[in-house]
Amino acid sequence: MNAHAKTPTTHSAYAATAEEAIAAQDALDGPMTSERATEVAMQNTLLTPRFYTTDFDEMDAIDVTPVRGEWDKLIAQMKSDPNKGHFKKNEDWDTVDWDGMEPRLKAEFTDFLISSCTAEFSGCVLYKEMKRRGTNEDITTLFQLMARDEARHAGFINDALREAGIRVNLGFLTQAKKYTYFRPKFIYYATYLSEKIGYARYITIYRHLEAHPEHRFHPIFKWFREWCNDEFSHGEAFALLMKTDPKLTQSFANKLWIKFFLTAVYSTMWVRDHQRPVFHDALGVDVTWYGQEVFRKTSEISRQVFPITLDIDHPRWRPNLDRMEAASRQISRAKQRGGIAGMLSRIGGMAKASFAFAAIFTIPAQKNAVPDSPRLQPAY
Repeated sequence: MNAHAKTPTTHSAYAATAEEAIAAQDALDGPMTSERATEVAMQNTLLTPRFYTTDFDEMDAIDVTPVRGEWDKLIAQMKSDPNKGHFKKNEDWDTVDWDGMEPRLKAEFTDFLISSCTAEFSGCVLYKEMKRRGTNEDITTLFQLMARDEARHAGFINDALREAGIRVNLGFLTQAKKYTYFRPKFIYYATYLSEKIGYARYITIYRHLEAHPEHRFHPIFKWFREWCNDEFSHGEAFALLMKTDPKLTQSFANKLWIKFFLTAVYSTMWVRDHQRPVFHDALGVDVTWYGQEVFRKTSEISRQVFPITLDIDHPRWRPNLDRMEAASRQISRAKQRGGIAGMLSRIGGMAKASFAFAAIFTIPAQKNAVPDSPRLQPAY
């Protein structure tokens, strides 16, 4: 049976809930597994996607009355499910010569897919748990819809990985991967940024390949526009959640936390992307330009709810991002080396990374006036 002949009820792209999407993906995968792919997804480092848990009772107590008008419009849009059936292979899915792919490109692209799958599924797990535990209809409805979207994304990536003979065992990850506790407000800051930076990343790649299709070495990039629009709407939801309580973005302490998460998310992306040079070369993208372009888009978007943005043109910005990337490489080599010498090198690398992070964090932030309505529409 070819890829686009499967009936809607057997494919995660048509699933109405996260549970249905996961079950459909498991059914498609059958007995095939890849221990290595799941091992990579299981890792917990500063650069790998994590699974989160939080105070679900506090989140369940959110009152969306202050943003009711925008909230109802967003929920109606998500319930209309504009991307139902999109995340599946069809006649636009080109044949991929995995065996003939340049080895370093194959390794970096596979790592990109595994990391993306894990990140999408991380959101699914968190959102699905909020839906399961909550009683607040506004909140549980939102998280059920977002869990549905993230499960479709993860299933679609896993379907692409299956062509290379591997997959991430999503059910195993749910049970076995370590969970990190974040307070709800930290979940808001981190997840809002991850969704919006995800939009900026995907749309930047999509528009680049739209202009330069000769660099589209895999068909999954054709699906990025609708994919990033899901990310955008999820970010809108977290912007509304933060808008329900002005203290989340206006108090002095929380402004510092916002600055911390902006710095952490941006620097993590920079380090991770610069460690995939062959992948970006194959896309025809200068990775340094790409990083700054994604930061500019994300900074512009985040003005909808954050009262500050980072000064990404400051003289200390890029040199210290590069120092963090070099320190990350040192830490990785030290881990492989082992022994006392490796441990000392690892400590030195961690010290360099910490110093560079502090140098970035202490760059004066740029203030901006937050608009009354936080809703935006994708414009890139």
